[in-house]
Amino acid sequence: MLFRRIYQFLIVYCIGVVGLLTVKYAAGLSNYVIPGLAVIFDTAHRMLGGYFFDVLNTLSVTVLGQMISIFMAFLVGIIGRKSSWAGSFIKVMAYNIQAYPIVALAPIIFILLGDGFLSRLLIASMICYFPLLLSVLGIMASPIKDIEHFYIATGRMRWQLEVKIRAFENLNKLTTVISGSATLAMAGTIVAEFIAADQGIGYSIRIALYQSDLARILVALFSIGIIISVYQGILETVGEQMKTKWFAPKGEYLL
Repeated sequence: MLFRRIYQFLIVYCIGVVGLLTVKYAAGLSNYVIPGLAVIFDTAHRMLGGYFFDVLNTLSVTVLGQMISIFMAFLVGIIGRKSSWAGSFIKVMAYNIQAYPIVALAPIIFILLGDGFLSRLLIASMICYFPLLLSVLGIMASPIKDIEHFYIATGRMRWQLEVKIRAFENLNKLTTVISGSATLAMAGTIVAEFIAADQGIGYSIRIALYQSDLARILVALFSIGIIISVYQGILETVGEQMKTKWFAPKGEYLL
């Protein structure tokens, strides 16, 4: 899965660069507007190493923000799985908060917390958290009647077992959502760095934008794509290993 993620990104990235070069030569644009391949390669030679460490800096915030968002999403999802007043209130609150774009709330966060690690972490967690929460709420609020009925009838049903059954029966969805949330967490961190920060790849992209240096932006995007592809590939591999461990050797389910 790791190598598949990488070559899929490379295909998409190359298609994008070829599209830009096609526009460049079709419209006769200068290197100042759209850089040629020689300029891109020269910029990559000069900037790729620094951008690589910038992306790792961003990724460190991304991973921590994603871990926080996963923990909070499962905590709230487990609490809100019941059709009680509290469960309904949590669902409505989650849906209403999701209606506010995080980018619009980001300036408020920076005003209150200032530039730095906490602001980047909070924005990354928020952008990653709400889609995760909606998915986890939907999974945890959907009973697996055929299985749960047996434990209810025998008096063995506990909330831990209920959560475990629903998580197991929707394990493919959960691993897919968690893997996909990595992209959202990375995007949230980059947005935070772009708006107001003094480090990270988002900050580097902002500098390149102010200098109207498209070559640097393309190199930065390449660095982001490679690192996030590797990270998502690792998450998907871990998810597959988890699904394998949840199955008994003879193909029976382990609860």
